[in-house]
Amino acid sequence: MKGKYDEIVIEDEYIIGKIFSVRGKQVMLSSDLAELYQVETKALNQQVRRNISKFPARYRFQLTKEEFSRLRSQNVTLKRGQHLKYLPYAFTEHGILMLSSVLKSERANRVNIFIIDTFIRLREILSINKDVLIQLEKLQTKVEDHDSRLSAVFEYLRQLEQTKQDEEGFRNRKRIGYKPG
Repeated sequence: MKGKYDEIVIEDEYIIGKIFSVRGKQVMLSSDLAELYQVETKALNQQVRRNISKFPARYRFQLTKEEFSRLRSQNVTLKRGQHLKYLPYAFTEHGILMLSSVLKSERANRVNIFIIDTFIRLREILSINKDVLIQLEKLQTKVEDHDSRLSAVFEYLRQLEQTKQDEEGFRNRKRIGYKPG
């Protein structure tokens, strides 16, 4: 028997658009999570406060005014012009996992699966990109080494050419003094 939540489909790109890097961590904001879970942000935060022992500081933290304004200015996806009474909370991947246990809804469980799968794919993509960056750095080091060697060769060729010109100039100079017959 199919339930009403069997049909939930959330695109990776949509979730990726809601993941931000704050304090060196990949996080999602409480308002975005509430939207995905289809609950009010106030209700989500209330459940978190009721189960605060499940959310240590490494799982959830409140954004500062500077962090929030930086996010708003950098990301068009954040709603502008809304007056917030409280600064939003940011949840890490582990904090998001804990959210499904405190919300206790089928939708929260299914949405969490989509979110966690997206985090896993992001890590895989970053890992692949990291390997590519390492290879590029190695290549750049090689190229820089070759550049320095080529520069040395060209400098030697310039000196050789200058020496040749000096010798040619010495042979072709106007002679002065006694000229035999």
